Amino acid sequence: MTYQFNDGGRVEAGFKGKAGDCVVRSVAIVTGSDYKTMYNRMASASKERGEAKSARDGVHKSIYEAILKEFGFVWQSAPKFVGRKARTYDMPKGAVVARQAHHLVAVIDGVAHDSWDSTDKMVYGYYAKI
Repeated sequence: MTYQFNDGGRVEAGFKGKAGDCVVRSVAIVTGSDYKTMYNRMASASKERGEAKSARDGVHKSIYEAILKEFGFVWQSAPKFVGRKARTYDMPKGAVVARQAHHLVAVIDGVAHDSWDSTDKMVYGYYAKI
């Protein structure tokens, strides 16, 4: 299995409808944080940056990188392969946040945990605990 549906606790937190909340969802999943708590934290940080107080449609990279750093995650380049690009199933064991084109996805032991199957997208790099 390379994909498992996981909304990070979004529905349980009372959120409805579709959203571009991949940042909140993936960070909540890999850190074991409550979705609503992480949502509020990122929305507040967005407001402090002078942006909309919402994490519904994305969060600036500086915000999620600072939060991931607090949890001990650091940026790693994607593994290199001859003849193909890295995918989520190429990620190392453990919980990581993989960065794809316009998307972040939680990957646990090579399995993408997301609200949709993003496994066909190339991975540029990932955040992992060292």
